[in-house]
Amino acid sequence: MSKHKADKPSQGPIDVAAIRAAAKKFVDDGAVASGYKGNREEIIQMLNEALATELVCVMRYKRHYFTATGLNNEPIKAEFLEHAQQEAEHADRIAERIVQLNGEPDFNPKNLAQRSHAEYDDSGDIKSMIRANLIAERIAIESYRQMIERIGDTDPTTRQMLVEIMAVEEEHADDMGDLLDI
Repeated sequence: MSKHKADKPSQGPIDVAAIRAAAKKFVDDGAVASGYKGNREEIIQMLNEALATELVCVMRYKRHYFTATGLNNEPIKAEFLEHAQQEAEHADRIAERIVQLNGEPDFNPKNLAQRSHAEYDDSGDIKSMIRANLIAERIAIESYRQMIERIGDTDPTTRQMLVEIMAVEEEHADDMGDLLDI
């Protein structure tokens, strides 16, 4: 007998009949399986805050893209546009996950800024724009880190999505940090 088998107690075979019965009984729960351990309401609330944050970031990056001027700033503008597109992809993934959890993504513009962890910025000079974006990325990274920590192992799908989004936010922060050095 190998050491690994001795370390894990046998739990027996998976109860396929019980899995099938639960899937049929709770079919209206959609993607939320009967063994789901997360606090759906809390996770949906956190995801709606993340959605608001991503949408505010899209608007900030788009504003910076369209208002940054100067021939030397074309590569920076391109970076702003790329980040805006990636933030929009994050928002889409988050909204999709909210729906999978039987929640409703909140796109209401009336209170978007209040739910967002990051702030909108209307800076006029390129250095201030870059700095505002770096600050917003740092806020997003820490927000995602705390969400991931809070979710723990209770919702592996949401956790994995947030880890992937956070990795892109870290790349964005690195990009903005590099641009500040120009």
